[in-house]
Amino acid sequence: MSWNNTIIFHMAPAERWETWPAHEPYVPAEFAVDGFVHCTEGAELMARVANTLYREMPGDFVLLVIDAAKLTAPVRWERPSGADLAPLFPHVYGPIDQAAIIEVRRIERDADGSFLL
Repeated sequence: MSWNNTIIFHMAPAERWETWPAHEPYVPAEFAVDGFVHCTEGAELMARVANTLYREMPGDFVLLVIDAAKLTAPVRWERPSGADLAPLFPHVYGPIDQAAIIEVRRIERDADGSFLL
């Protein structure tokens, strides 16, 4: 899949993002274990993923809106392990360059913890 003109999304804990040095490429905590940065294409898919996997996780989150063409790390479109019918997700195999982040949005949550994207 071509990603040259694609906008992708990454959800990050607000505290980690807000304390991250502005001059350094962003690396999520899970990168050391996963080896890539989990992203989605489209806010609707991001909402589904967030509400399936992170709804019970407390705290505030932000949505990083990323211009994939500005990333220096490779992006691979892959299915989650063991999910043959799942959609392809963009995985960034390296840090997210600050120059590639075109917008940061605070993610609102419902009283039950649901993410409202």
